Amino acid sequence: MTILTRLAVSLVALRRALSRAPLAALAALAAGLPLAGVHAADAAANALCPPVAEPLTAERLTEGMKTAKDHGFLWRISKGGRVSYLYGTIHAARPEWMFPGPTLVSALRESDTLALELDVLDPDVQRRLLASIVAQRNDGLPAELTYRLDRQIKAECIDNAFAFARFAPEFQVASLSVMAARRDGLDPANAIDLVLAAVAREFGKPVASLETPESQMQALRMPTQAETIEFVRSGLDELESGKARPMLRRMAKVWTDGDYAELSRYERWCDCVNTASERAAMKRLLDDRNPKIAAAIDNLHNSGQRVFAAVGSLHMIGPNGLPQLLKKRGYKVEQGDFAR
Repeated sequence: MTILTRLAVSLVALRRALSRAPLAALAALAAGLPLAGVHAADAAANALCPPVAEPLTAERLTEGMKTAKDHGFLWRISKGGRVSYLYGTIHAARPEWMFPGPTLVSALRESDTLALELDVLDPDVQRRLLASIVAQRNDGLPAELTYRLDRQIKAECIDNAFAFARFAPEFQVASLSVMAARRDGLDPANAIDLVLAAVAREFGKPVASLETPESQMQALRMPTQAETIEFVRSGLDELESGKARPMLRRMAKVWTDGDYAELSRYERWCDCVNTASERAAMKRLLDDRNPKIAAAIDNLHNSGQRVFAAVGSLHMIGPNGLPQLLKKRGYKVEQGDFAR
């Protein structure tokens, strides 16, 4: 059995295991798995539903790995005589982007450990992520916002909408914003994180989580109910106006082109830091998490491991981005350039 065949079998088995876990697909957004499915029959009956992601079969995986091209952003980081890698990912992508190209596969082979924001193939991470996603506040949203949220959930043809509605409002809005890109061919089901996790396991390499499910959800939750309401209202305004999809398309182009200069100007074109609440949310989601992620990468590297760390690309920009934080920790940081 070739390595591609073994990988295909193991990855398909892992996807089946996730699909059997209670709401595991919903729990796995943070690592790029689909939050929810669209019933094929429903999509056929309702032309307004987004397209259904193509199932990942053994044959598709084998072909995808054979023809895969490198995308995204890759840095070579070295300290203490060891080389590790830092890779910027995207959480909603086209089908062909989910397969790592030859440069990424080579870097992963050279590494001892794959480090992801969260390893959602770990059953304990799945359980804890699901528990942290569930809404905790007793005071709900105003009826008007609940109605608008329900309307968006129906528009996205989400499987098990009742269960989805039980999740924290911030999680619902953030998820719906990403899922809206499915109509442009960008689907969370096609994110590269899961395939990287399966490839690492096939290579016999451990997979580490750089964060905890609880810390990720703490970053997403607003500090007060008033701020939650503002966050939900602002997100729904963007969804209903159609502003969310062009931004996600632009982000996807930046990622696949490897345009780091444009990525670094994200706050100028994202239209996402206009209010004090939006700026505070951006700080919690990026700047406040980055030092802890950098420390986790550093701890793995200092323990004697060569690390392949794959983290969302927006964590790579600015003075508080991971490349700069790792430089401050004594690493030599060299950005690579994929052949495109």
